Amino acid sequence: MARFPKSLQRNQPLKEQAYQTLRKMILGGELAPGHRLVEVQLARDLDVSRTPIREALGQLQRESLVMVAPAQGLQVAIFSTEDATQLYECRLALEKISVTEACYRATAAQLRKLERLIEKAEKLANTSPSRLLNFQLLDLDYQFHRLIAEMSGNVWLQGILDQIFDKMMLLRIQTIQQNQDVLDVKTEHVEIYEAIAQRDAKAAEKAVETHLKAARVRVIRELEILALESEAASESIEPL
Repeated sequence: MARFPKSLQRNQPLKEQAYQTLRKMILGGELAPGHRLVEVQLARDLDVSRTPIREALGQLQRESLVMVAPAQGLQVAIFSTEDATQLYECRLALEKISVTEACYRATAAQLRKLERLIEKAEKLANTSPSRLLNFQLLDLDYQFHRLIAEMSGNVWLQGILDQIFDKMMLLRIQTIQQNQDVLDVKTEHVEIYEAIAQRDAKAAEKAVETHLKAARVRVIRELEILALESEAASESIEPL
């Protein structure tokens, strides 16, 4: 069950607060993919009028984190296998540039930080599976790729990737609910890190390509399983 804050701060713009609150809950998995977003209910949950909620939902819809579903109204976005394929194509093209530039520009401090992220992920991977663990691993994966983008020194590239990372975060939330193995990327991250540390641009580009293509296969396979399960559940419901 989603945990909404008791109320928003009245001395700050309510539209921005509503937007940030809902965005955080969506990307944090509290409002899961497919969750219906009823304007009047959200206004009641956040103790505000419907106007800032409507404006916040409009912004989230423009960012493709919220969608209109037939006969359902607004809901947290659900991504298809085609969406996943296209998102990974964009990531692959952009992250090849990102990792190549990182090889030339990464500082020693950034490399140490990247290595620590890998170490944290390895420690977490050895703990008992849980919903919290899934989100911690997902966040570390995001931090790893976001840091490489920062290493590139290209602020425009970082901005474009941030937009894609938001959609990817929601896509990954959609696919980790039942299968933590979708996040099993430890070895792939190590190979990327080692190539950057050695300033080997060709190896880094190859490593990130292998990583993202493998991740795409895992995510799409999980989406296909979820689609089959949803179809089977619909067929099992007897008509009235």
